[in-house]
This record gives sequence, C-alpha cells and structure tokens, in this order.
Amino acid sequence: MNIIVPMAGRGSRLRPHTLTVPKPLIRVGGKPIVHRLVEDIAKMCSEKIDKIAFVIGDFGESVEQELLQVAETLGAKGSIHHQTEPLGTAHAVLCAKSCLEGPVIVAFADTLFKADFQISEQTEGMIWVKKIEDPSAFGVVQLDEKNVIIDFVEKPKEFISDLAMIGIYFFKNGSTLKTELNYLLDNDLQKGGEYQLPDALRRLTEKGTVFMPGQVDAWLDCGNKKVTVETNKHVLNFDQERGVNLRHSTAEVKNSIVIEPCFLGEGSRVENSVIGPHVSLGEGSKVENSILKNCLIQQNTFLENQVLKDSMIGSFASVSNKAKDLSVGDFTSIDDAL
Repeated sequence: MNIIVPMAGRGSRLRPHTLTVPKPLIRVGGKPIVHRLVEDIAKMCSEKIDKIAFVIGDFGESVEQELLQVAETLGAKGSIHHQTEPLGTAHAVLCAKSCLEGPVIVAFADTLFKADFQISEQTEGMIWVKKIEDPSAFGVVQLDEKNVIIDFVEKPKEFISDLAMIGIYFFKNGSTLKTELNYLLDNDLQKGGEYQLPDALRRLTEKGTVFMPGQVDAWLDCGNKKVTVETNKHVLNFDQERGVNLRHSTAEVKNSIVIEPCFLGEGSRVENSVIGPHVSLGEGSKVENSILKNCLIQQNTFLENQVLKDSMIGSFASVSNKAKDLSVGDFTSIDDAL
C-alpha cells in the first residue's frame, strides 16, 4: 500500500502560525498534523504501508527531513515531490506519479479524522465522507440505491447531498488513477485555472470503477486558529480514551494543578499555575503563574502571568505581564476571559 499526501498549500488562513512552519507540521496534542494523519490511515490498512509520498512546496531541507522521518516511524519509505505551481488537486497527486501503482491512498493534509473500520480487499475504491448540515461550501458525493457513489458535485448551490468529501481516497489500482490524471493534463481540462481531482474520479466511475463511501466518526479541521484549537481538544480526548501517556517523563509540574486531558511535552514546565482541561504544552515550553484552558502552545515558548482561553501560541514566543497590585472597592466587578 502506498500513501500520497499532497500538502503544498501555504496555509494562509492559519497565519501567522504558518509563516515559518507548514500547516501539516503544526503540532496538535504534541504531534504534527501530518504524522497523526498517516498514523490513522495505517490503522485502517490491513496491508503494510510501503511508500509515503509527500507533495510539498519549497519548505526547506529541514522540513523534508522531518517528513521522511514520519514515514520511517511507520516502517515505510518516504519520498519528497515538489509542486512548484498551484495547479490544483489533480496536478498535486500526479506530482507523485511514481507512487501511483498498486493500492494507493490519497490523503490531503488539511484535516484529521477518526474512523473505526478497515478497507476490504474487495473494495475497488473508497471516498471518505462526513454528513454535514450545510454542504454548500464543500464537494459532495451522490449515491445510488446500492450505496455506490455515482457523481461528485463541488459546492452545490441547491441541495444534492449532505455527504461531504473530507479529502481521503482509496484506489485499489493506482495506475488507473494515473491514467485519468494524465488525461486531464494532456487535454488541458481545467476549472478555474486548476486541474481538479473529482474530474478524474468522475471519469473512473464512467469507466466502471465502483467507489463506496467511507463514513468517518469525526472530521477534524485545521484550517484556521479557532478550529485548530478545537481539533487539539478532540485529539486530547481521543488520546486519553485510548490510554495514551500524555505527559513526558521529563515534564515538570511544580506547585500547580493540571486538569486532564493535557499534553506536556519533553522538558516542559508548569509552575504556580492551573492548566487544563485541553491544553497542549510543547517541548521545552514553560508556564509560570498562569491559568490556561483549551490552549495549544507550541515548542520552546514562555508564558508568565497569563489568563488564557481558546488560544494558540507558536514556538519560541514569550508572553509575559507584570502581576497587578490592586485596591478594589465595594460593588466592583472585574471580569477575566475564564
């Protein structure tokens, strides 16, 4: 089984956090988004993962090495492929054409998911979907009476289906997908200046490929700060339920209260503070004299005298306020974020 992970986008909606770190390498619950994505896929596959291809922009050598390490932790051979122009999802997948052979999963590194099933050996193709209330902003699939996918509609103005594609696809024979992707590019079949993957999927269905919908229990977005903090919350809950150790042995907690679930990374420190629930404190980060709730803190950051809720703070940041000396009279109200 091969996995192709297109992740060349700039992640502009998550700025400033993506100015120095590609969005798929932002850590939630102490682990990069893309690492969690491929781990979850591997759990669904009965076959061994042979190759993982990462399709990236100009992210630099250190990022490339980190991605190759992600593949290695799953016992797979990693490879780096570059998409130098934003020419669409079909073009991005074709950038990793050397991996389009045999069983292939294409997983766009914009989202995380939770599902409790495995891919059947009899399945020709599968597209993971999630039922949503407002499908007008998503690509959706239409099903026939046999629960087979028969069409793909991008951002329908009128109700057609409420099953949104979450960006994860399985192909039993990757070479058939490669043929259709090449067809789009060879014939310059663009929409809005880009080559779109659903156009290739439609050609496959017209030629007889049977795509089944793969239902997911949870679809976790990481598109902007608000939803990424919420995703961190869900990830911590999932990890706690699975019995994952969320506190590194070198994390130090001194004169503080930690309300679980919280992730405390290697060398992190919490002193004279109350944190949690749903706080991730990255490697080497320190919190002093603060109250944190539902916060995502990256690596090597220092927080002092803070009261924070629903916040996201990047790496190597320092946020410190002086403690207040107050004289508060009768009938006075002072409200904090918590």
